[in-house]
Amino acid sequence: MIFTAFLSPRLALSFRLAMFYAAVFLVVGVLMPFWPLWLKETRGMSAEEIGLLLGAGLWMKVLTNPFFAHFSDRRPEKRRLLAILALGALVGFSLFHWVQGFWPLLCVTLVTFSMFAALMPLGENLTMITSYTHKLDYGRIRLWGSLTFILASGGGGIVLVNLPVEAVLWLVLGGVALTFFAALQLPNPETVASSGKPHTPEAPLRQILRQPVFLLFLAAAGMIQASHSAYYGFATLLWRDAGFADDVIGGLWATGVMAEVLLFAFSRAVMARVTPTTLLVIAAGAGVLRWGVIGATANPLLLFPVQTMHALTFGATHLAAMHFIARAAPPGCSATAQGLYSSTAMGGLLGLGVILSGRIFEATGGGDVFFAMAALSLAGGGCAWQLRRRWMGKNDALNTTRP
Repeated sequence: MIFTAFLSPRLALSFRLAMFYAAVFLVVGVLMPFWPLWLKETRGMSAEEIGLLLGAGLWMKVLTNPFFAHFSDRRPEKRRLLAILALGALVGFSLFHWVQGFWPLLCVTLVTFSMFAALMPLGENLTMITSYTHKLDYGRIRLWGSLTFILASGGGGIVLVNLPVEAVLWLVLGGVALTFFAALQLPNPETVASSGKPHTPEAPLRQILRQPVFLLFLAAAGMIQASHSAYYGFATLLWRDAGFADDVIGGLWATGVMAEVLLFAFSRAVMARVTPTTLLVIAAGAGVLRWGVIGATANPLLLFPVQTMHALTFGATHLAAMHFIARAAPPGCSATAQGLYSSTAMGGLLGLGVILSGRIFEATGGGDVFFAMAALSLAGGGCAWQLRRRWMGKNDALNTTRP
């Protein structure tokens, strides 16, 4: 890129990585708040059908992310794989323009979201390897994704005030096209120095699944992330039913991510003082409070402040997970560990939560589903507390010995 020629090597690396996050989260910032609305108003899907479609897309991570991650660990061509996946996702999203009915939508969802969902864990893996090798600030790279999410969710609400809901799909297509371009600009695998950890001859997936502490980490982070399922799937519908305008709903989503940006901006200082496992415990406690308030009230004077807790419920969980994986993954298994986290915490458990949330929301028609999310966050906190007691916290491979 011409622009990066004027930057120092470290800043150029950071810029190229940040650009990828910005492109991906431009898509996510439209999908999360407005894809359920697009499914409902342009394709006539019910709340239960929306839950099934969203859950099916998330569940594809369980099947495909470990495969792509294992492939990435075995080969250095991370950039090429990311570009191929982005191009496939672009083709897949374009098919939504023509499909009608639940079953055709389900088929296209399964294929498209399997490719788009794999972009994040593989991109995170490349970013963490590059950050640790070149001493980059991961949080300040990642925050550009969050800033773009704010622009996309807030701007999407403004766009939908003036344009029909069909515009959601075109915004998504534009974002995926930018993601493909950004993937082509990522650091060349040959130019990213190795972490110094030799590759293991044993299959990465088998080696990780033998580690009880890593399984406990997946349970803790998975339940805390899965507690967001009602929020991702039905917060927009809940707030619309409460009479909120689309720009207000976009503002609520943006407020949460603005707080997340602040956390990422100071993440280096945070991680110097708090262990990843302690951060998971804090995130779980924040989830209990946040979901309880959203379930209990539709008062904007309370919802806007409680939305700032997204910095803890999602931001702190994600930050803790990235650093736990970077410090604790066995040698040569980092992409596989990242894929497992994505497929379980951000895939299987979250997908199951969205499906169940759809049924609860359909049955109650209100915020009761968020009380179930509070209970799920509490359970994740219990696992996080056990993980905190068991993990040594050293910057090396997993150690299951108690301190």
